[in-house]
Amino acid sequence: MDSAGSDTAAGTVPAARVPLGLAADTGLKIVVVGGFGVGKTTLVRSVSEIRPLNTEEVMTRAGVGVDETAGVGRKSTTTVAFDFGRISLDERKVLYLFGAPGQERFWFLWDRLFSGTLGAVVLVDTRRVSDSWYAVDRLEHHGTPFVVAVNRFDGDLAAFSLGEIRQALSLGPEVPLIDCDARVRSSGKYVLITLVDHLRALAEAREGKP
Repeated sequence: MDSAGSDTAAGTVPAARVPLGLAADTGLKIVVVGGFGVGKTTLVRSVSEIRPLNTEEVMTRAGVGVDETAGVGRKSTTTVAFDFGRISLDERKVLYLFGAPGQERFWFLWDRLFSGTLGAVVLVDTRRVSDSWYAVDRLEHHGTPFVVAVNRFDGDLAAFSLGEIRQALSLGPEVPLIDCDARVRSSGKYVLITLVDHLRALAEAREGKP
């Protein structure tokens, strides 16, 4: 698979315009972070129940020598602000999804995106695992709970195991780590369900403390 920068990747059905129900009164903010070209835009597109807001621009020669494009040579567009999508959990609760830009020159936006965030998804490309270190570091710095999802790409000869990735990113055993295909809606929804379950478990643990 090559989910980065693909508008009509396999398994992704363009979302229709779905009005927000009148009963919805709780908005939960989720941020999707990770390295350049890892599939953040694709994940938001695949799970959003509305047509996502994208801030993608065509990559130009101005980015040569600035953006690290090794391993994502076929990518022709890049997010310059953030992606936005929405998915309803039930009649009252709605997840608002924000996909953060991956290039280092846009990392200054991350701290603002993290403001008010309930939790986060860190997407990982095994060909560029080190690109995820900064995301993990900033989330831990902010105290934002997160899960890590490995977006498996076609032609990934490294094919590191989840255990190897956990070790490479120095993730504690309490951090959920799963495989995913960012192009496929059911896979993206499973990532979000894993995050919601993780957040619920953390909340229950806090409530159980004396």
